[in-house]
Amino acid sequence: MKIINVKDSIAFNPEKLNKVGLFDTDKFFCDVYCFEPGQFQKVHSHEGSDKIYYVIKGSGRVTVGSTEKELVENEITLAPSGEDHGVTNHTNEQLVMLVFMAPKP
Repeated sequence: MKIINVKDSIAFNPEKLNKVGLFDTDKFFCDVYCFEPGQFQKVHSHEGSDKIYYVIKGSGRVTVGSTEKELVENEITLAPSGEDHGVTNHTNEQLVMLVFMAPKP
């Protein structure tokens, strides 16, 4: 059994959003996304795959479809298959999110 301490996996890249892979199978992935202030994941979509964003630390603007909301620590949202989605760290603090996607595109 693989066990990971999520907090020990947090790592930032000053150049761009850092995606740290935790689990990766043929059907699913789970990553930690680490955003420095001003970093973002561009709005995009995946037909046939759902994505979950869960905020571990900080807050960020999350777009799903035509809606943009601020998510804060311990909040979670779903980007359903085919819906545009993305994240922006609009704050002066670091943002850390746990991200799940299935099925894997």
